[in-house]
Amino acid sequence: MANTATFRIWRGDGHGGGLQDYTTEVSEGMVVLDAVHQIQASQAHDLAVRWNCKAGKCGSCSAEVNGNPRLMCMTRLNQLNLSEPVTIEPMRSFQPIKDPVTDVSWNFRVKKTIKPFKPRPADAPDGTWRMAQVDVERVQEFRKCIECFLCQDVCHVLREHQMFDQFAGPRHLVYAAALEMHPLDVEDRTRELQSAHGVGYCNITKCCTKVCPESIAITDNAIIPLKERVIDRLYDPVARLLRVLRA
Repeated sequence: MANTATFRIWRGDGHGGGLQDYTTEVSEGMVVLDAVHQIQASQAHDLAVRWNCKAGKCGSCSAEVNGNPRLMCMTRLNQLNLSEPVTIEPMRSFQPIKDPVTDVSWNFRVKKTIKPFKPRPADAPDGTWRMAQVDVERVQEFRKCIECFLCQDVCHVLREHQMFDQFAGPRHLVYAAALEMHPLDVEDRTRELQSAHGVGYCNITKCCTKVCPESIAITDNAIIPLKERVIDRLYDPVARLLRVLRA
């Protein structure tokens, strides 16, 4: 590894900004976040950077490294070509606050609009429930999400088309799937998934799955089953007839 490397960091705020070069010493085992901290400590004391755990579990240090949505704490320098400047930019789907830090508050507002967990009545005399292990395991994958919002950043519906008022994005569809597929949950979120959350806008390019640091199969295991659920309940003619007869 080279003794020094140049990092081309986006500096600015919501009103605009640009890239600025910083050269700093690097060593074996460093990650991008280490280099950013080093630059912040020695050259740019006003450089803003959001981080918390530095272990790939808090999702705070999301940015675009060389144009790719990544966690800075999990991107090792030996994975990058240090003979060229390493570009660090804010996530493009969200408004910059300062430097690589973006305003992701929209995600938390959207999450509150999803109907919460509603358990079925207890089925045991002691007030507890009985569940099959295979049903429990089905939703465990979704609970690995660290809310880094890299999937939201790379989703073209949000990134390119800016459909924030019509599409909840892959992260929140994963959250909805964790509730919908829970063996105890009895809430019906079908109409909201079709209308308010816009599950139909996803055209399953799997770009969200590719950037997920927890390797969640977002498209195959969450979004596609939700699409199928919406189609079965709202558009299947036999199901619609049965609902009419039962009414």
